[in-house]
Amino acid sequence: MALSGVANAELRMRWGCGALGGNGLHDPAPIPPMPLSDPPVLETQRLRVRVFRDADLDDIEAVHRDDETTFFLPYGTWRTAEDRRAWHDRVKVMLTAGTGVQFVLEERATGRVVGACVVFRHDEGSARAEIGYVLGRAHWGRGLMREALEAVVTHAFGPWGLRRLEAEVDPDNARSDRVVRSLGFVEEGRLRMRWSAKGRTYDTRIFGLLREEWKPRA
Repeated sequence: MALSGVANAELRMRWGCGALGGNGLHDPAPIPPMPLSDPPVLETQRLRVRVFRDADLDDIEAVHRDDETTFFLPYGTWRTAEDRRAWHDRVKVMLTAGTGVQFVLEERATGRVVGACVVFRHDEGSARAEIGYVLGRAHWGRGLMREALEAVVTHAFGPWGLRRLEAEVDPDNARSDRVVRSLGFVEEGRLRMRWSAKGRTYDTRIFGLLREEWKPRA
């Protein structure tokens, strides 16, 4: 099964609270969240985990052109320029709103981007955020996503000062389930018939990881 990450990660981004709450006449304008600071390049043994650049889009498209890779994502396999543009627009809105950071996984050996992960739904007041991820099928089974997420989680609990990270996983996505559990995420519940996408309605498992629980590999 696809290591395609948290089931609805990118499509479900909520760019700021209260954007549609109120009529603009009496309610105070929502206070924009403080953005997550731009992280440095996070170097791992095999990867550079860094912020997305427009030049990465061709490699990101190659990841999303595979049906198995996109199976657990809320949007379909990229077929057209519009699919590519829609993803890019979502990322730009998120970055502008300051509610998340889109990372890519660049292989050090080749310089190619082979996957992506996102920290999004940043809630400044609660010092928490959600993670999502996708990895090209040609690179499954190599431990690359766990390697990348370990670096991201360490940065989130360190320089970003987050208290809690969350992940949602489709119950049928065994690969994604193994990744979050290997990082120490704890399953906290199951929401029944939570999402509808691509012709099916399905449950989701909720996972959480607290800063004091985080134990990166030595």
